[in-house]
Amino acid sequence: MNSRITKTALALSLIGLSTQLFAQDSGTQGGRFSEKTFRTWSVGIHGGVLSQNTIFNGKERDFQTAKENIGYGAFIKKQILPSLGIQADFLGGKVEGLRSYAGVDANGDNTYLNGSSYQTKIDWSAALTAVYNIANININNENAVLIPYVKAGAGYMNAGATTTNVPLSANEGYKERWFVPVGAGFKLGVAKGINVDLGYDVNFVKSDKFDGFNSGGKNDKFSYGHIGLEFALGSKEKPQLQNYSSLANLRKQSKEESDELRRALSTAEQNAARDREQYAKDMGDDDNDGVANKFDKCPGTASGTVVDGSGCPIKVQREVIKETKVVVTEADRKVVDEAIKNLEFDLGKATIRAKSYTTLNKVAALLIEKNFSLKLAGHTDNTGSMALNLRLSKERAEAIKAYLVSQGANASRIEATGYGPNQPIASNKTAEGRQKNRRVEFTLY
Repeated sequence: MNSRITKTALALSLIGLSTQLFAQDSGTQGGRFSEKTFRTWSVGIHGGVLSQNTIFNGKERDFQTAKENIGYGAFIKKQILPSLGIQADFLGGKVEGLRSYAGVDANGDNTYLNGSSYQTKIDWSAALTAVYNIANININNENAVLIPYVKAGAGYMNAGATTTNVPLSANEGYKERWFVPVGAGFKLGVAKGINVDLGYDVNFVKSDKFDGFNSGGKNDKFSYGHIGLEFALGSKEKPQLQNYSSLANLRKQSKEESDELRRALSTAEQNAARDREQYAKDMGDDDNDGVANKFDKCPGTASGTVVDGSGCPIKVQREVIKETKVVVTEADRKVVDEAIKNLEFDLGKATIRAKSYTTLNKVAALLIEKNFSLKLAGHTDNTGSMALNLRLSKERAEAIKAYLVSQGANASRIEATGYGPNQPIASNKTAEGRQKNRRVEFTLY
Protein backbone atom coordinates (compact mmCIF):
# COMPACT_ATOMS: atom_id res chain seq x y z
CA MET A 1 0.00 0.00 0.00
CA ASN A 2 2.78 2.45 0.95
CA SER A 3 4.60 1.57 -2.29
CA ARG A 4 1.56 2.52 -4.36
CA ILE A 5 1.16 5.83 -2.52
CA THR A 6 4.84 6.64 -3.08
CA LYS A 7 4.64 5.88 -6.81
CA THR A 8 1.52 8.00 -7.13
CA ALA A 9 3.12 10.98 -5.34
CA LEU A 10 6.23 10.85 -7.53
CA ALA A 11 4.17 10.59 -10.71
CA LEU A 12 2.04 13.59 -9.70
CA SER A 13 5.14 15.70 -8.98
CA LEU A 14 6.61 14.91 -12.40
CA ILE A 15 3.29 15.65 -14.12
CA GLY A 16 3.08 18.97 -12.28
CA LEU A 17 6.54 19.91 -13.50
CA SER A 18 5.68 19.27 -17.14
CA THR A 19 2.12 20.64 -17.41
CA GLN A 20 3.26 23.59 -19.52
CA LEU A 21 5.89 21.68 -21.47
CA PHE A 22 4.75 22.72 -24.93
CA ALA A 23 3.24 26.10 -23.99
CA GLN A 24 4.82 29.30 -25.27
CA ASP A 25 6.48 31.49 -22.63
CA SER A 26 4.35 34.53 -21.78
CA GLY A 27 5.24 38.07 -22.85
CA THR A 28 6.64 39.54 -26.01
CA GLN A 29 10.00 40.91 -27.02
CA GLY A 30 9.99 44.69 -26.65
CA GLY A 31 12.44 47.41 -27.58
CA ARG A 32 16.15 47.35 -26.93
CA PHE A 33 15.88 48.22 -23.23
CA SER A 34 12.47 46.72 -22.42
CA GLU A 35 11.90 43.63 -20.29
CA LYS A 36 13.03 40.45 -22.08
CA THR A 37 11.27 37.11 -22.19
CA PHE A 38 13.04 33.78 -22.48
CA ARG A 39 12.61 30.13 -23.30
CA THR A 40 12.56 28.36 -19.92
CA TRP A 41 11.40 24.84 -20.85
CA SER A 42 13.72 22.26 -22.41
CA VAL A 43 13.92 18.52 -23.06
CA GLY A 44 16.94 16.29 -23.43
CA ILE A 45 18.07 12.78 -24.28
CA HIS A 46 21.33 11.10 -23.29
CA GLY A 47 23.24 7.86 -23.29
CA GLY A 48 26.33 6.65 -21.50
CA VAL A 49 27.93 4.09 -19.21
CA LEU A 50 26.42 2.57 -16.04
CA SER A 51 28.93 1.19 -13.53
CA GLN A 52 29.06 0.02 -9.94
CA ASN A 53 32.29 2.02 -9.52
CA THR A 54 31.94 5.60 -8.32
CA ILE A 55 34.31 8.34 -7.18
CA PHE A 56 33.10 7.62 -3.63
CA ASN A 57 34.10 3.90 -3.55
CA GLY A 58 36.42 2.90 -0.73
CA LYS A 59 38.51 -0.20 -0.28
CA GLU A 60 35.53 -2.27 0.80
CA ARG A 61 33.05 -3.16 -1.91
CA ASP A 62 30.53 -5.93 -2.49
CA PHE A 63 32.02 -6.87 -5.86
CA GLN A 64 35.64 -6.33 -6.75
CA THR A 65 35.30 -5.72 -10.50
CA ALA A 66 32.77 -3.61 -12.35
CA LYS A 67 31.33 -4.60 -15.70
CA GLU A 68 30.24 -1.46 -17.56
CA ASN A 69 26.96 -1.37 -19.48
CA ILE A 70 25.12 1.06 -21.70
CA GLY A 71 22.64 3.33 -19.96
CA TYR A 72 20.09 5.68 -21.48
CA GLY A 73 17.71 8.37 -20.33
CA ALA A 74 15.87 11.62 -20.88
CA PHE A 75 14.78 14.70 -18.95
CA ILE A 76 12.30 17.56 -18.87
CA LYS A 77 13.56 20.82 -17.37
CA LYS A 78 12.07 24.12 -16.20
CA GLN A 79 14.59 26.97 -15.78
CA ILE A 80 13.41 29.09 -12.83
CA LEU A 81 16.38 31.47 -12.62
CA PRO A 82 19.39 31.95 -14.92
CA SER A 83 21.40 29.77 -12.54
CA LEU A 84 18.71 27.40 -11.19
CA GLY A 85 16.51 24.83 -12.90
CA ILE A 86 14.22 21.98 -11.79
CA GLN A 87 14.62 18.79 -13.83
CA ALA A 88 12.67 15.54 -14.09
CA ASP A 89 15.16 12.74 -14.97
CA PHE A 90 14.41 9.29 -16.38
CA LEU A 91 17.02 6.48 -16.51
CA GLY A 92 17.22 2.85 -17.62
CA GLY A 93 19.86 0.17 -18.16
CA LYS A 94 21.87 -2.52 -16.33
CA VAL A 95 24.53 -2.46 -13.59
CA GLU A 96 26.85 -5.49 -13.28
CA GLY A 97 29.77 -6.62 -11.14
CA LEU A 98 32.13 -9.63 -10.83
CA ARG A 99 33.84 -11.46 -7.92
CA SER A 100 31.80 -10.97 -4.77
CA TYR A 101 33.25 -10.21 -1.37
CA ALA A 102 34.25 -13.40 0.49
CA GLY A 103 35.80 -12.14 3.73
CA VAL A 104 39.18 -11.13 5.19
CA ASP A 105 42.36 -13.23 5.00
CA ALA A 106 45.00 -13.70 7.71
CA ASN A 107 46.72 -10.47 6.71
CA GLY A 108 43.53 -8.47 7.09
CA ASP A 109 43.01 -8.01 3.35
CA ASN A 110 39.67 -8.46 1.61
CA THR A 111 39.21 -11.61 -0.45
CA TYR A 112 36.84 -12.07 -3.38
CA LEU A 113 35.18 -15.11 -4.88
CA ASN A 114 36.05 -15.99 -8.49
CA GLY A 115 33.18 -17.03 -10.72
CA SER A 116 30.61 -14.97 -8.83
CA SER A 117 28.67 -12.06 -10.32
CA TYR A 118 25.49 -10.02 -10.21
CA GLN A 119 23.30 -8.14 -12.65
CA THR A 120 20.79 -5.47 -11.65
CA LYS A 121 18.35 -4.36 -14.31
CA ILE A 122 16.78 -0.91 -13.83
CA ASP A 123 13.28 -1.34 -15.20
CA TRP A 124 12.52 2.37 -14.67
CA SER A 125 13.67 5.24 -12.53
CA ALA A 126 12.46 8.81 -12.14
CA ALA A 127 14.04 11.63 -10.14
CA LEU A 128 13.37 15.27 -9.44
CA THR A 129 16.63 17.23 -9.27
CA ALA A 130 17.72 20.83 -8.83
CA VAL A 131 20.39 21.90 -11.35
CA TYR A 132 22.63 24.82 -10.37
CA ASN A 133 24.66 26.53 -13.11
CA ILE A 134 28.00 27.52 -11.59
CA ALA A 135 28.82 29.96 -14.40
CA ASN A 136 27.60 31.21 -17.74
CA ILE A 137 30.76 31.76 -19.73
CA ASN A 138 30.75 34.07 -22.73
CA ILE A 139 31.62 37.75 -23.16
CA ASN A 140 30.97 38.55 -26.80
CA ASN A 141 27.94 36.39 -27.58
CA GLU A 142 24.48 36.39 -25.97
CA ASN A 143 24.34 32.58 -26.25
CA ALA A 144 26.76 31.05 -23.70
CA VAL A 145 29.39 28.61 -24.96
CA LEU A 146 30.22 26.84 -21.67
CA ILE A 147 27.94 26.24 -18.66
CA PRO A 148 29.38 24.09 -15.82
CA TYR A 149 26.76 22.81 -13.37
CA VAL A 150 26.10 20.64 -10.30
CA LYS A 151 22.85 18.91 -9.40
CA ALA A 152 21.17 16.92 -6.62
CA GLY A 153 17.73 15.58 -5.92
CA ALA A 154 15.61 12.55 -4.98
CA GLY A 155 14.26 9.69 -7.04
CA TYR A 156 12.38 6.43 -7.09
CA MET A 157 13.17 3.33 -9.11
CA ASN A 158 12.06 -0.20 -9.90
CA ALA A 159 15.02 -2.58 -10.22
CA GLY A 160 15.76 -6.28 -9.77
CA ALA A 161 19.04 -8.11 -9.09
CA THR A 162 20.09 -11.63 -10.04
CA THR A 163 23.30 -13.20 -8.67
CA THR A 164 25.53 -16.16 -9.61
CA ASN A 165 27.58 -18.10 -7.05
CA VAL A 166 27.28 -15.32 -4.48
CA PRO A 167 26.93 -16.26 -0.81
CA LEU A 168 24.62 -14.19 1.35
CA SER A 169 22.72 -13.15 -1.79
CA ALA A 170 19.07 -12.98 -2.64
CA ASN A 171 17.47 -13.00 -6.08
CA GLU A 172 14.57 -10.88 -4.97
CA GLY A 173 13.11 -9.89 -8.31
CA TYR A 174 12.03 -6.33 -9.05
CA LYS A 175 11.62 -4.01 -6.07
CA GLU A 176 10.95 -0.30 -5.74
CA ARG A 177 13.48 1.81 -3.87
CA TRP A 178 14.33 5.43 -3.15
CA PHE A 179 17.65 6.84 -4.31
CA VAL A 180 19.52 10.15 -4.18
CA PRO A 181 21.19 11.35 -7.41
CA VAL A 182 24.05 13.87 -7.27
CA GLY A 183 26.16 14.94 -10.20
CA ALA A 184 28.21 17.47 -12.07
CA GLY A 185 28.91 18.31 -15.68
CA PHE A 186 28.91 21.04 -18.24
CA LYS A 187 26.91 22.10 -21.26
CA LEU A 188 28.22 23.39 -24.56
CA GLY A 189 26.05 25.84 -26.51
CA VAL A 190 26.42 24.60 -30.08
CA ALA A 191 23.49 26.59 -31.51
CA LYS A 192 20.70 28.87 -30.31
CA GLY A 193 18.48 26.63 -28.17
CA ILE A 194 20.67 23.50 -28.57
CA ASN A 195 23.25 22.33 -26.01
CA VAL A 196 25.55 19.33 -25.79
CA ASP A 197 25.28 17.94 -22.23
CA LEU A 198 28.20 16.01 -20.66
CA GLY A 199 27.77 14.82 -17.07
CA TYR A 200 28.67 12.35 -14.37
CA ASP A 201 26.08 11.21 -11.79
CA VAL A 202 26.40 9.11 -8.65
CA ASN A 203 23.17 7.50 -7.43
CA PHE A 204 22.97 6.55 -3.73
CA VAL A 205 20.38 3.78 -3.37
CA LYS A 206 18.46 3.50 -0.12
CA SER A 207 19.05 -0.28 0.03
CA ASP A 208 21.95 -2.68 0.66
CA LYS A 209 20.47 -5.24 -1.76
CA PHE A 210 20.55 -3.25 -5.01
CA ASP A 211 23.30 -5.66 -6.14
CA GLY A 212 21.61 -8.67 -4.48
CA PHE A 213 24.40 -8.94 -1.89
CA ASN A 214 23.53 -8.54 1.78
CA SER A 215 26.36 -6.38 3.08
CA GLY A 216 24.97 -5.84 6.56
CA GLY A 217 23.15 -2.53 6.13
CA LYS A 218 25.63 -0.71 3.91
CA ASN A 219 23.71 1.11 1.16
CA ASP A 220 24.69 0.56 -2.47
CA LYS A 221 25.52 3.13 -5.15
CA PHE A 222 26.27 3.25 -8.87
CA SER A 223 27.47 5.83 -11.39
CA TYR A 224 26.31 7.06 -14.77
CA GLY A 225 28.62 8.98 -17.13
CA HIS A 226 26.71 10.33 -20.08
CA ILE A 227 26.59 12.61 -23.11
CA GLY A 228 23.41 13.97 -24.68
CA LEU A 229 21.57 16.82 -26.35
CA GLU A 230 19.27 19.44 -24.82
CA PHE A 231 16.65 21.29 -26.90
CA ALA A 232 14.94 24.50 -25.75
CA LEU A 233 11.17 24.72 -26.32
CA GLY A 234 9.24 27.78 -27.42
CA SER A 235 9.74 30.60 -29.90
CA LYS A 236 13.11 30.56 -31.66
CA GLU A 237 13.15 34.37 -31.46
CA LYS A 238 13.60 34.21 -27.68
CA PRO A 239 16.93 33.31 -26.03
CA GLN A 240 17.22 30.34 -23.70
CA LEU A 241 17.32 31.60 -20.10
CA GLN A 242 20.17 29.39 -18.83
CA ASN A 243 22.34 30.26 -21.87
CA TYR A 244 21.64 33.99 -21.88
CA SER A 245 24.72 36.15 -21.23
CA SER A 246 23.53 39.49 -19.81
CA LEU A 247 27.09 40.87 -19.97
CA ALA A 248 27.32 40.28 -23.71
CA ASN A 249 23.85 41.77 -24.19
CA LEU A 250 24.81 44.84 -22.14
CA ARG A 251 27.91 45.35 -24.29
CA LYS A 252 25.79 45.10 -27.43
CA GLN A 253 23.15 47.53 -26.13
CA SER A 254 25.82 50.02 -24.97
CA LYS A 255 27.41 50.00 -28.42
CA GLU A 256 24.05 50.55 -30.13
CA GLU A 257 23.20 53.40 -27.76
CA SER A 258 26.64 54.99 -28.27
CA ASP A 259 26.26 54.81 -32.06
CA GLU A 260 22.79 56.34 -31.84
CA LEU A 261 24.01 59.18 -29.62
CA ARG A 262 26.89 59.88 -32.01
CA ARG A 263 24.44 60.09 -34.92
CA ALA A 264 22.15 62.39 -32.92
CA LEU A 265 25.08 64.63 -31.94
CA SER A 266 26.26 64.86 -35.53
CA THR A 267 22.75 65.79 -36.68
CA ALA A 268 22.43 68.40 -33.90
CA GLU A 269 25.75 69.99 -34.88
CA GLN A 270 24.69 70.17 -38.52
CA ASN A 271 21.35 71.74 -37.54
CA ALA A 272 23.11 74.27 -35.27
CA ALA A 273 25.48 75.30 -38.08
CA ARG A 274 22.53 75.71 -40.44
CA ASP A 275 20.63 77.76 -37.82
CA ARG A 276 23.64 80.06 -37.29
CA GLU A 277 23.94 80.60 -41.01
CA GLN A 278 20.23 81.34 -41.33
CA TYR A 279 20.34 83.70 -38.32
CA ALA A 280 23.21 85.69 -39.82
CA LYS A 281 21.28 85.95 -43.07
CA ASP A 282 18.02 86.98 -41.36
CA MET A 283 19.61 89.63 -39.15
CA GLY A 284 21.76 91.12 -41.91
CA ASP A 285 20.80 94.31 -43.79
CA ASP A 286 21.78 93.72 -47.42
CA ASP A 287 20.34 96.99 -48.75
CA ASN A 288 21.49 99.12 -45.77
CA ASP A 289 18.05 100.63 -45.22
CA GLY A 290 18.09 100.07 -41.46
CA VAL A 291 15.62 97.14 -41.56
CA ALA A 292 16.90 93.57 -41.04
CA ASN A 293 16.38 91.17 -43.95
CA LYS A 294 13.90 89.11 -41.90
CA PHE A 295 11.59 92.14 -41.50
CA ASP A 296 12.35 93.77 -44.86
CA LYS A 297 9.33 93.43 -47.18
CA CYS A 298 11.06 95.44 -49.96
CA PRO A 299 14.64 94.19 -50.26
CA GLY A 300 17.09 95.98 -52.55
CA THR A 301 15.96 99.57 -51.92
CA ALA A 302 18.42 102.22 -53.07
CA SER A 303 20.90 103.64 -50.59
CA GLY A 304 19.54 106.66 -48.68
CA THR A 305 15.88 105.84 -49.35
CA VAL A 306 13.58 106.58 -46.42
CA VAL A 307 11.67 103.39 -45.62
CA ASP A 308 8.88 102.35 -43.30
CA GLY A 309 9.04 99.61 -40.65
CA SER A 310 8.74 96.88 -43.28
CA GLY A 311 11.67 98.27 -45.34
CA CYS A 312 9.50 99.70 -48.14
CA PRO A 313 9.99 103.27 -49.46
CA ILE A 314 7.73 105.96 -47.99
CA LYS A 315 5.86 107.68 -50.81
CA VAL A 316 5.65 111.09 -49.08
CA GLN A 317 9.08 112.15 -47.96
CA ARG A 318 9.18 113.89 -44.66
CA GLU A 319 10.82 117.30 -44.44
CA VAL A 320 14.45 116.96 -43.55
CA ILE A 321 14.97 118.61 -40.22
CA LYS A 322 18.28 120.22 -39.62
CA GLU A 323 19.93 118.64 -36.68
CA THR A 324 20.38 120.77 -33.62
CA LYS A 325 21.70 120.07 -30.19
CA VAL A 326 19.65 117.28 -28.65
CA VAL A 327 18.15 117.97 -25.23
CA VAL A 328 16.39 115.05 -23.57
CA THR A 329 14.04 116.26 -20.82
CA GLU A 330 12.59 114.38 -17.87
CA ALA A 331 9.24 114.38 -19.65
CA ASP A 332 10.86 112.67 -22.64
CA ARG A 333 12.42 110.04 -20.40
CA LYS A 334 9.06 109.50 -18.70
CA VAL A 335 7.48 108.64 -22.10
CA VAL A 336 10.24 106.10 -22.75
CA ASP A 337 10.08 104.67 -19.21
CA GLU A 338 6.32 104.19 -19.55
CA ALA A 339 6.83 102.35 -22.85
CA ILE A 340 9.44 100.06 -21.27
CA LYS A 341 7.12 99.38 -18.35
CA ASN A 342 4.19 98.38 -20.59
CA LEU A 343 6.27 96.44 -23.14
CA GLU A 344 5.23 92.79 -23.49
CA PHE A 345 6.01 90.02 -26.00
CA ASP A 346 4.48 86.60 -26.65
CA LEU A 347 6.30 83.93 -24.64
CA GLY A 348 9.59 82.96 -26.31
CA LYS A 349 8.77 85.05 -29.42
CA ALA A 350 9.45 88.53 -30.87
CA THR A 351 5.75 89.30 -31.37
CA ILE A 352 4.73 92.55 -29.57
CA ARG A 353 1.45 92.29 -27.70
CA ALA A 354 -1.27 94.79 -28.57
CA LYS A 355 -1.36 96.32 -25.07
CA SER A 356 2.12 97.77 -25.73
CA TYR A 357 1.08 99.75 -28.82
CA THR A 358 -0.26 102.84 -27.00
CA THR A 359 2.96 103.71 -25.18
CA LEU A 360 5.11 102.75 -28.19
CA ASN A 361 3.05 105.16 -30.30
CA LYS A 362 4.00 107.91 -27.87
CA VAL A 363 7.68 107.01 -28.27
CA ALA A 364 7.31 107.12 -32.08
CA ALA A 365 5.64 110.54 -31.86
CA LEU A 366 8.45 111.79 -29.63
CA LEU A 367 11.09 110.60 -32.10
CA ILE A 368 9.29 112.33 -34.99
CA GLU A 369 8.68 115.53 -33.07
CA LYS A 370 12.15 116.05 -31.66
CA ASN A 371 14.18 114.06 -34.20
CA PHE A 372 15.74 112.02 -31.40
CA SER A 373 17.96 109.03 -32.02
CA LEU A 374 17.08 105.83 -30.14
CA LYS A 375 19.14 102.83 -29.19
CA LEU A 376 17.21 99.61 -28.49
CA ALA A 377 19.11 96.96 -26.51
CA GLY A 378 17.49 93.54 -26.07
CA HIS A 379 18.46 91.36 -23.09
CA THR A 380 17.46 87.89 -21.79
CA ASP A 381 18.15 85.71 -18.77
CA ASN A 382 20.48 82.71 -18.99
CA THR A 383 17.71 80.12 -19.50
CA GLY A 384 18.26 78.20 -22.75
CA SER A 385 21.22 78.16 -25.12
CA MET A 386 23.41 81.19 -25.85
CA ALA A 387 22.54 81.09 -29.57
CA LEU A 388 18.80 81.08 -28.83
CA ASN A 389 19.03 83.96 -26.35
CA LEU A 390 21.15 86.12 -28.69
CA ARG A 391 18.71 85.55 -31.54
CA LEU A 392 15.63 86.26 -29.39
CA SER A 393 17.06 89.48 -27.88
CA LYS A 394 18.08 90.77 -31.33
CA GLU A 395 14.72 89.89 -32.91
CA ARG A 396 12.76 91.66 -30.13
CA ALA A 397 14.82 94.83 -30.51
CA GLU A 398 14.32 94.68 -34.30
CA ALA A 399 10.56 94.14 -33.82
CA ILE A 400 10.28 97.32 -31.72
CA LYS A 401 12.31 99.25 -34.30
CA ALA A 402 10.06 97.98 -37.11
CA TYR A 403 6.96 99.06 -35.19
CA LEU A 404 8.32 102.55 -34.43
CA VAL A 405 9.33 103.02 -38.08
CA SER A 406 5.84 101.90 -39.15
CA GLN A 407 4.50 104.76 -37.04
CA GLY A 408 6.66 107.29 -38.92
CA ALA A 409 9.96 107.22 -36.99
CA ASN A 410 13.16 107.59 -39.01
CA ALA A 411 14.70 104.10 -39.36
CA SER A 412 18.19 105.53 -39.76
CA ARG A 413 17.96 107.07 -36.28
CA ILE A 414 17.06 103.80 -34.55
CA GLU A 415 19.68 101.23 -33.65
CA ALA A 416 18.59 97.72 -32.60
CA THR A 417 21.06 95.42 -30.83
CA GLY A 418 20.69 92.10 -29.00
CA TYR A 419 22.97 91.15 -26.10
CA GLY A 420 21.30 87.92 -24.98
CA PRO A 421 22.21 87.03 -21.36
CA ASN A 422 25.58 88.82 -21.42
CA GLN A 423 24.55 92.02 -19.52
CA PRO A 424 22.38 90.95 -16.53
CA ILE A 425 21.21 93.57 -14.02
CA ALA A 426 20.17 90.96 -11.42
CA SER A 427 21.01 87.40 -10.38
CA ASN A 428 19.78 84.63 -12.69
CA LYS A 429 19.54 82.27 -9.69
CA THR A 430 16.07 83.54 -8.72
CA ALA A 431 12.82 83.88 -10.68
CA GLU A 432 12.64 87.59 -9.72
CA GLY A 433 16.18 88.19 -10.97
CA ARG A 434 15.54 86.37 -14.24
CA GLN A 435 12.39 88.49 -14.77
CA LYS A 436 14.43 91.69 -14.40
CA ASN A 437 17.03 90.43 -16.86
CA ARG A 438 14.39 89.81 -19.57
CA ARG A 439 14.11 93.42 -20.87
CA VAL A 440 14.54 95.84 -23.77
CA GLU A 441 16.31 99.10 -22.87
CA PHE A 442 15.45 102.39 -24.64
CA THR A 443 18.17 105.02 -24.78
CA LEU A 444 17.36 108.48 -26.21
CA TYR A 445 20.18 110.66 -27.54
